[in-house]
Amino acid sequence: MGIFQRIFRVGQAEVHAAIDKLEDPIRLTEQGIRDLKKDLSNAMTSLAEVKGQGIRLRKQASDSKKAAEDYERKAMALLQRAQKDQIDTAEADRLAGEALARKEENVNRAATLSENARKQEEMAAQLQTQVDKLKSSIAGYENDLVTLRARARTAAATKKINKQLAKVDSNGTLAMLERMKERVEEDESLSEAYGEVADASKSVDEEIDAALQEKSPGADKLAELKSKMGIQA
Repeated sequence: MGIFQRIFRVGQAEVHAAIDKLEDPIRLTEQGIRDLKKDLSNAMTSLAEVKGQGIRLRKQASDSKKAAEDYERKAMALLQRAQKDQIDTAEADRLAGEALARKEENVNRAATLSENARKQEEMAAQLQTQVDKLKSSIAGYENDLVTLRARARTAAATKKINKQLAKVDSNGTLAMLERMKERVEEDESLSEAYGEVADASKSVDEEIDAALQEKSPGADKLAELKSKMGIQA
């Protein structure tokens, strides 16, 4: 075989191996499950980040709300001190105004943070739904893989047996066995025929001697009766 023919056959083998690998349902399913698990890991990381951001925003909103309430209490305290002449009224009004301005800023900040937290929580809920679906899909595919492996083993065994039977048939073994059976039957028939021919070829003298040696059908019974009666033969 020439070098080009060998190269061609090697190339064919590699191509067929690549095709078999691509068409292998077990490997494809396993790879698909690995890809899905990787996607699930990324999705869970994103979910944790989104949930974490929502939690931080809620806390910041709560802190801003508390700060607003604290500024309002300080403004009221300043006004109360001014009424008791513990602080200059104009100074109390100025500081109380600043406190109320800080309160408004924190109220607005708390509202913004709460809205952002709500959006993050909605995103987290959507991501959670996707993660749950992905988990369910992976579990389903893993169950299918167990069944697929069993079916693949059965198919491979059946394929191997069928290939062996096809190889046996192609080698003519089954046909040879049938011919041997026919040959034995022919030999048995021929042996029987030879026996019949041998019986038919006996000489006349052999036939006469054989006839003389034969006893009459009732000879034994007759001798038995005579003996019973006391008659000598």
